[in-house]
Amino acid sequence: MKVVNIVGARPQFIKVSPILRAIERHNREDPDHRIQEILVHTGQHYDYEMSSIFFEELGLKEPEYHLGVGSGTHAYQTGEMLQRLEEVLLVEKPGVVLVYGDTNSTLAGALSAAKLHIMVAHVEAGLRSFNKGMPEEINRVVTDHVSDLLFCPTEAAMKNLEREGITRGVHLVGDVMYDSLLHNVQKAEKDSQTFERLRLVPNEYALATVHRAENTDNAERLRAIFEAFDRITQDGLPVVMPLHPRTRKQLESLGLSIGKVRLIDPVSYLDMLLLEKYAQVILTDSGGAQKEAYWLGVPCVTLRDETEWVELVTAGWNVLAGCERDRIVEATRRVRPNRGEALLYGDGSAAERVVRCVAEASVERGAM
Repeated sequence: MKVVNIVGARPQFIKVSPILRAIERHNREDPDHRIQEILVHTGQHYDYEMSSIFFEELGLKEPEYHLGVGSGTHAYQTGEMLQRLEEVLLVEKPGVVLVYGDTNSTLAGALSAAKLHIMVAHVEAGLRSFNKGMPEEINRVVTDHVSDLLFCPTEAAMKNLEREGITRGVHLVGDVMYDSLLHNVQKAEKDSQTFERLRLVPNEYALATVHRAENTDNAERLRAIFEAFDRITQDGLPVVMPLHPRTRKQLESLGLSIGKVRLIDPVSYLDMLLLEKYAQVILTDSGGAQKEAYWLGVPCVTLRDETEWVELVTAGWNVLAGCERDRIVEATRRVRPNRGEALLYGDGSAAERVVRCVAEASVERGAM
């Protein structure tokens, strides 16, 4: 059986890594039903700090195809990816296409495969923010409704799909990002020199990330967020922020003051794991960082009005603060570790479950 993995943004590089390791294990254990894996990089993220360094650290092979789409509007990115992915799929003729998460690469991969009547498997299916103003929400919903196999990280995701009438091909597997974290956190402790390089003291800083369009493309929201960060710094807790290229561009375009916030260049995956692990608190609009905070035992303040990871809010681990300055400051002061259930997102074996389900579905369809 031939499987095409489609990735394009750094969270997807992290998610595909355990899947590729699981495919290798499957091929060793069941050589009569080998999976031939093709990796396609759309080029949605393309800077060294946002792409190449992740491949190096995660030990990912070079993609068989690099489409080089680059940045642009949602319509441009998705349209270019659709055209270029169709060409790849017509050449490779895979039995299954795996897509990940909620980016334009996810949507384009799912649509291009579905229109060619190729089985679509969505890793991280069923998540909903219920805010269709977010492009990620549109990508999630459409991808789920054209997918044949839907791999859910949580029970809540399963229920979301059931409410939308999607019950066939749905599997509760856990979160592949937890697989990746368990595999890489010890390596990060051993190899990363980030604290020496940045001259940071563990547990004496707040780590911030801001990259979602709902925050970066709204001047008032972005201003309020940075005012909150500056206030937190003045309260005595330094705020360190790896700066996403989109956020940097908006700050420069709007001429917003960053106050005393310490901005640093984007960091690698291993460096980010360490920065998260030893932060006093994480301030973020990233879904991945919300979960990593939970797994690493660090309280999290989410800079959004809603989250797909509702379990973390219910458990009291994650506080939704929106983009109001005073709410962010107050949430940072009062949030405390309260981990609760340790296995909200599985046991670290999600990738094996995904590969097993893909192999079984392919046998049923006669693709093996």
